[in-house]
Amino acid sequence: MKKIAVFCGSSLGFNPIYKELAVTLGNHFAAHNIGLVYGGGKIGMMGALADAILAHNGEVIGVIPQLLEKEEVVHSEVEEMIVCKKMSERKVIISKLVDGYITLPGGFGTLDELFEALTLGQLHIEQKPVGILNINGFFDAVLLQLDKMVAEGFLKQTNRDMLIVGTSVEDLMQKMNAYQAPKISHVINKVVS
Repeated sequence: MKKIAVFCGSSLGFNPIYKELAVTLGNHFAAHNIGLVYGGGKIGMMGALADAILAHNGEVIGVIPQLLEKEEVVHSEVEEMIVCKKMSERKVIISKLVDGYITLPGGFGTLDELFEALTLGQLHIEQKPVGILNINGFFDAVLLQLDKMVAEGFLKQTNRDMLIVGTSVEDLMQKMNAYQAPKISHVINKVVS
């Protein structure tokens, strides 16, 4: 993977372990020549991640809607900043630029982006790996909800299995590099063996 989108919070959370995770991921990207495509912010997890990569002269591409640019959250040190009109346009631009997606702790926007990436895979629009770094059990409740969706017949196990879960950067990257998308027919959710 040459470029990976990372979805994460515009806050740092209360536990310093989250910022440490963003910095560790940023250092891994820089050491392995992986470009970051992200929301373009200078604050929170986004800023910590971008700063770690920029400190090693790594590649960072920001994609930010005009409404957030006006809030003075845009990262001024990112050389390639794509400004778009809408949040929905931001997602399309990001998906065209990347080979995979990683989600770190965050809020509503982070979960929205995660589930959009998973939906693109479920519909076979993309075949890119989608992973989460489940540090400090942050995503445990989300994973339980996905299992409940399978148990209640709202999600196929094959689609549930598309979400790659790692508890460390190295663990997640290894799993993402080995990912093979499920083969799906033209009938939605019909899995081909």
